[in-house]
Amino acid sequence: MKKISKNPCLKISPIILILFILLLQTSCNNQNKKMKDKKQTATKLVHPEWSKNSNIYEVNIRQYTPEGTLKAFEKHLSRLKQMGVDMIWLMPIQPIGEKNRKGTLGSYYSIKDYMAVNPEFGTMKDFKELVDKAHQLGMHVIIDWVANHSAWDNEMIEEHPDWYTKDSAGNFVSPFDWTDVVDLNYDNEEMRKYMIDALKFWIVETDIDGFRCDVAGMVPLDFWNDARQELDQIKPVFMLAEAEEPPHHEEAYDMSYSWNLHHIMNDVVKGEKNANDIAAYFVENDSLFPEDAYRMHFTSNHDENSWNGTEYERMGDGALTFAAFSATIPGMPLIYSGQEAAFNRRLEFFEKDQIDWDKFQLNDFYKKLLALKKNNKALWNGTFGGKMIRIPTSNDEAVFAFTREKDSDKILAIYNFTDKEQNIVLSGENYVGNYIDIFNGKQKSFSENEEIELGPWGYFIFEEK
Repeated sequence: MKKISKNPCLKISPIILILFILLLQTSCNNQNKKMKDKKQTATKLVHPEWSKNSNIYEVNIRQYTPEGTLKAFEKHLSRLKQMGVDMIWLMPIQPIGEKNRKGTLGSYYSIKDYMAVNPEFGTMKDFKELVDKAHQLGMHVIIDWVANHSAWDNEMIEEHPDWYTKDSAGNFVSPFDWTDVVDLNYDNEEMRKYMIDALKFWIVETDIDGFRCDVAGMVPLDFWNDARQELDQIKPVFMLAEAEEPPHHEEAYDMSYSWNLHHIMNDVVKGEKNANDIAAYFVENDSLFPEDAYRMHFTSNHDENSWNGTEYERMGDGALTFAAFSATIPGMPLIYSGQEAAFNRRLEFFEKDQIDWDKFQLNDFYKKLLALKKNNKALWNGTFGGKMIRIPTSNDEAVFAFTREKDSDKILAIYNFTDKEQNIVLSGENYVGNYIDIFNGKQKSFSENEEIELGPWGYFIFEEK
């Protein structure tokens, strides 16, 4: 039998083996250095100083006034300032696509030109004057930004078709059933650069203070991280994500939607959940999100109002209870156009509709809540505010009571999340002290085992003297 010799190529000399190991170590060290350098260059998010005790107000320009213009809305700024509004969020102000348009006027979120103002709303000059007026009043302005998709007749689709997502047959793609828009392709670096340049355009040219980013979770996180870093080099900006993803808060976003809490609140009204489910939400939230993350709380917004119903349809007699709750828990409260007037109708989304401003019956309600939020450090945002400590009661399924305290400021809040009267006893001693009811100015002293009577959906908010 012929002897089979071993393949000489498989013999590895000690010298070659040592060289191979050294090469492998060098490669690993270089890779680790790159990862370390990338980590070191990542910018830790810093909130704009002015946002630490801010609230936010969403503006639907089309439906806000009979004219539906920026100039007509500008007249409301002084009123909103007096009510206590800090930050104005304008739904998209850019021209709306006409191709495949939905309804007569189309969706705000079908962007035909990223660097222009919708002529139905006015001119760029009108918008700059609105921002200047807001700044003069000590308010801040952010605009809605639609980065995930554009209108079918945006000039980019003809000039840069490779900036868009296509299916296997080479056809442009619309996300979900949003047939009036086309999905943008974030694998394309040129498109990313264009989008960041467009964001920078609005900061440089109009001096706005940031952006609310539509369907932020559908756009790659590294894009948002890069965008935030470049925008902050111009001025400290505020970024709100229409998403609920903890990683967004690491480098890109100051605030995200608290959708989960919103849905729980709706379920509480339907009798499907109770106050203990709300407590469980906060435990989960604190375990998932960074301590300094701002969460946005709301009983309504443009999507909820148009598609799912007004706060009164969804929450009934609990609508104001949850509005007050949203303003006192950790996070930032949102007020949507018309809520201060107790406006109770779904607004058309693709047509001209109008908010009825005949009554401002909730103006004082919001004014007191926003003043407390602004002036009491316990209610400030993120780590600027105080932690929420729940107070045990004799009926925790029905009643949610808590204190928040920061430096010398403290609040005590008690909410009945049922449609039945509750007579409960507070436990512990964290709440013991002397307080003032923020709504009627009456003084009240709390002792251990304090008995409290709450009407259906009743609530109290006290500020310590």
